Amino acid sequence: MLSEDYNKLDKNGRRHGVVLMITLVLLVVLSMIGYTLSVQVLGQRHRNRYIIDYSKARYGCDSAVKYALASLEDIPIELLERPNEPDFSDLFALSEKEYEDFVAQWGREYEKAEIADVNLPVFMLGALSAGSSDADAVFIRGPYGPVWPLVTEPIKVMIGTAVVTIEIEDENAKYPLVWAILDDDKVEREVEAGLEVFCEWMKMDAEQIEVLKEQLEQVKEIKPFKFSLMDVSEAEKKPTKISAKERRKKRIRARRRGTRKKIVVPAATHIADFTKLFHSSLIDTEQLARPIIDSDTRNESALKYIGLWACQKVNINTAPRHVLEAAFVFGGDAEEIAERIIQQRRIEPFKDIKQLRESLLEYSDSITKCEKYITTVSDFFTIRVTSVIGVAKATAVVAVRRSGEKFQKVAVISG
Repeated sequence: MLSEDYNKLDKNGRRHGVVLMITLVLLVVLSMIGYTLSVQVLGQRHRNRYIIDYSKARYGCDSAVKYALASLEDIPIELLERPNEPDFSDLFALSEKEYEDFVAQWGREYEKAEIADVNLPVFMLGALSAGSSDADAVFIRGPYGPVWPLVTEPIKVMIGTAVVTIEIEDENAKYPLVWAILDDDKVEREVEAGLEVFCEWMKMDAEQIEVLKEQLEQVKEIKPFKFSLMDVSEAEKKPTKISAKERRKKRIRARRRGTRKKIVVPAATHIADFTKLFHSSLIDTEQLARPIIDSDTRNESALKYIGLWACQKVNINTAPRHVLEAAFVFGGDAEEIAERIIQQRRIEPFKDIKQLRESLLEYSDSITKCEKYITTVSDFFTIRVTSVIGVAKATAVVAVRRSGEKFQKVAVISG
């Protein structure tokens, strides 16, 4: 009797256990289904929100580009005299500790000047306006006032709900990558040496330099660089005054022969071509963007100092030391000339190459050899626009060339 009761209880318990287990499994499955649906709904909402935000950010970016292009002619692009200020040329080569010590040194000079109530260098006015003698308030100005390579202080505006930042950079202050694919056998050795000088300053090892050379060789095979930037085919001579009948006969004969007419490719077309090539997968820009210093506040990499827009010349008033040395490799005495330029341009920017040659008379022959690679007035700039709403970000970089007081848009990269 007891055995039968026990068996009945055991069977009932197992049935209840099975029912409980099935119930728990169903609850878990339903919970997982509910969680999955919730995640999918939230994910879809997030994607929809991102698409809307990106559209607004894209609109803000495009509007800012139009604004920048329309107002560019009104922006004063003028070099400054900085006789009592440090030069920006070697900041890229300083470690974080060296950089902090360098800025702190000028901060102490600021404290002395404030106590003595003497005229302060303009670059220290940021600390003065902040009412602080803290070295953190001091920054090293570039050739136009803002930090290198900016031409003006960054402009921040609100377009709708987008936070938009506009920056204008001097492309003539960077190493022109088109030099590395120059189609001129006479300077082939100088081209290679200049590229190596630049890369070594950027702490690239021999293997990395070789890889970059191979990549550039691929670009050169597609389209080598020529300083003229104009391709002209053989032109058919214009006929003298002839009868309409004879003119028709000449046109018919020309069509049959396939005579080529004069074709001139605008410089802007070449610039756009090189822009596409340098921004394509042929060049590993990620490698070039590798940081050369360990810093949370400074962004120093080879990519920061490379011109990817077919800019042809280096501005000796705005280029840092390693770019100057790469430029003067074409004539020799590169290190000595770069050092003299850096010391003299702080007192007064060079007005023209003639003044440079007269100031560095002992190096006049070397300077003459480099004349077509250097300038004293920048004519190539990039407008960098960043538009942000939440996590959505739209960017655009517009390359422009200056001719007199006018600016011409020559290439655009959007992201």
